[in-house]
Amino acid sequence: MASLIDEGAEVAPDALVWNGAYVGARARIGAGVSVGSLAHVDRDVIIGDGSRIGALVYLAPFTHIGADVFVGPGTVFANDPYPPSGKLVGTRVDDGAIIGANATVGAGLRVGARAVISMGAVVTKDVESGQVVAGSPAQHIMSRTQYDQKQQEWAQDP
Repeated sequence: MASLIDEGAEVAPDALVWNGAYVGARARIGAGVSVGSLAHVDRDVIIGDGSRIGALVYLAPFTHIGADVFVGPGTVFANDPYPPSGKLVGTRVDDGAIIGANATVGAGLRVGARAVISMGAVVTKDVESGQVVAGSPAQHIMSRTQYDQKQQEWAQDP
């Protein structure tokens, strides 16, 4: 299954757009980016260098993903806080953030640098830089420093 990239999209030469993914008009995909199979990168989306977008992700129009961001499979970004109002607003994810699989991120929000959203979380308000949130609605559970320590311990455990 081939990917469909709109002729008005800008995709860096070394970016990988996997099978069945869609990239819409005026989308910009930076260097070293990976867009997973069946992901939908809608019109006017920006993805910064080195980011990884998982399979089956939906990036709504006007979403802005910073550099070195990880977006887990099945994540959905909204862009209309009162659908179907027709008045769309993008969500911004700053550099180094991590978003776990099947998270839902509301319209017009900001996810700060190095923030972490756990898998399955429903994000209804801004997430501060370096904060880790989980649940529905998403609530602060730890700092990014604590998360990084847990991640390192997990990776080293036999």
